[in-house]
Amino acid sequence: MEAPVSRTQKLNARPSPYSPLRHGAFRAVWLAFLVSNLGGLIQSVGAAWLMTSLTGSAGLVALVQASTALPFMLFSLAAGAIADNYDKRAVMLVAQVFTIAVSVVLAGCTYFGLIIPWSLLIFTFLIGCGTAVNNPAWQSSVRDMVPRQDLPQAIALSGVSMNIARSVGPALGGVIVAIAGATAAFAVNAFSYLVLIVVLFRWRPQIQARRLPPESLGSAMGAGIRFVAMSPRIRIVLARTFVFGLAGSAVQALMPLVARDLVGGGPATFGLLFGAFGIGAIGGGLSSNHIRLALGTETMVRLSFIGFAGCSLGTAFSSNTPLTMVAMGLGGACWVLVLSSFNVAVLVSSPRWVAGRTLALFQMAVFGGIALGSGTWGLLAERFSISEALVLSALVHLLAVLIGLRWVLPDNKEVNLEPLNRWKHPSLSMEIEHRSGPIVITIDYQIREEDVREFLALMVERRRVRRRDGARHWHLLRDLAEPELWTERYDTPTWLDYIRQAQRITQADARIVDRLNELHRGAGPPQVRRRIERQPVSPPSEADDPHETDHDSTDPPQLPS
Repeated sequence: MEAPVSRTQKLNARPSPYSPLRHGAFRAVWLAFLVSNLGGLIQSVGAAWLMTSLTGSAGLVALVQASTALPFMLFSLAAGAIADNYDKRAVMLVAQVFTIAVSVVLAGCTYFGLIIPWSLLIFTFLIGCGTAVNNPAWQSSVRDMVPRQDLPQAIALSGVSMNIARSVGPALGGVIVAIAGATAAFAVNAFSYLVLIVVLFRWRPQIQARRLPPESLGSAMGAGIRFVAMSPRIRIVLARTFVFGLAGSAVQALMPLVARDLVGGGPATFGLLFGAFGIGAIGGGLSSNHIRLALGTETMVRLSFIGFAGCSLGTAFSSNTPLTMVAMGLGGACWVLVLSSFNVAVLVSSPRWVAGRTLALFQMAVFGGIALGSGTWGLLAERFSISEALVLSALVHLLAVLIGLRWVLPDNKEVNLEPLNRWKHPSLSMEIEHRSGPIVITIDYQIREEDVREFLALMVERRRVRRRDGARHWHLLRDLAEPELWTERYDTPTWLDYIRQAQRITQADARIVDRLNELHRGAGPPQVRRRIERQPVSPPSEADDPHETDHDSTDPPQLPS
């Protein structure tokens, strides 16, 4: 008998958080994104502080963050569909070129004094659009850069990259704004994208040959929504992600006002607070695997919600810059611990064909919460006070802990979501094209009476998987004359949709397939029939004789006497 593995041995055997950096492609792109994120944070500081000089409205100041987050809520799903259907490297390049162009125009308009509050919000919105298109392609391409066992560490390091920039960028941005103004901050951001563009041009990923043509944008977006709707694990993660983004956005959206009004500082103080948040996030990112292994994912997430509530309360009641920086550090650590856990849970629950779309919906949940929360907390701060708005956000965090007791986060036990690859193209006696349809599929099973209960339980999962992968109008039928005969029936709009649906079955779904085959008692495997739906056509009547003269269309119809 093998000796039991101790907790110390488990901790010592865990993968290094830096292991993905051994892979050259990931390391180069990761460093390039670090530089790009650094420029983005400098730009964020410049935009937030410029808004405080353009207006005294707390609502407009908070909308700077909302305008950056809103594109993620609006366009992430489309961006994810594009990433899943086209070359991810090309998608990232287009997004970066667009973003650098907008950044250059923003810097120019600021230099010539053409910026007003609403035009600043438009520019930050457009920069957010470029980032929203880029991120699903980047996050889903991590699978192409590192082996399977390094995937959780690579995801954590992606968050660390952002938070290293978060720790240095705001402080550097505050100094740049204080010395040279917001124009310089915007110019630095524009140049930061050049490094990433060069690295992406040099990266040559191994692109898997596509066996099927790409889906249309609308169809691909619908498939992503359907997959998440039929995946309970992902639904729980996205719901809790939205709540966390909603509550956690208060601290970041109101941070310029905290620096100016609660601790009486300027742009440099704002940069220090932002940097403290980022330093805490780095610590949280690098220690996330250790904490998750020691406490479990759900416990870590609940404690992080409580910790972020403490950050909000500490910030609300502090008038001392160092004390507020400590609160910000705690908030940054909790922020990355929660979001990295949610990100990993989504990715390990998504097969490759839809990973970009599920990650896009994750982004929509995060930034949808941030966008809604930023505007809400800004209005509350304007209506009441900054401190009261922060206290309310802390209460929402504590309420979210109670929500977690009801909807527990699924564990990050990785399942094999690679294609099952058992489906073979059937031999057909008639010609059919990809657009032909609708296609009706029936599968006949012979099930003994004593196996019916287990069969029905398996069919619950079978229905979910079929509908998740694209089947429509799923039904289970039982023959009245032959009760042991059961028929599974569903349809797809076209023959191409049927092929997609059949090829999306994963290795993790094999348990259902294999057990159903075991329960089937007929001669040979369950019989599959594929039919194309056709509408009946009435035969031509005498009234339709083409040799007869047509009546004038203006004549009224003759009624029978």
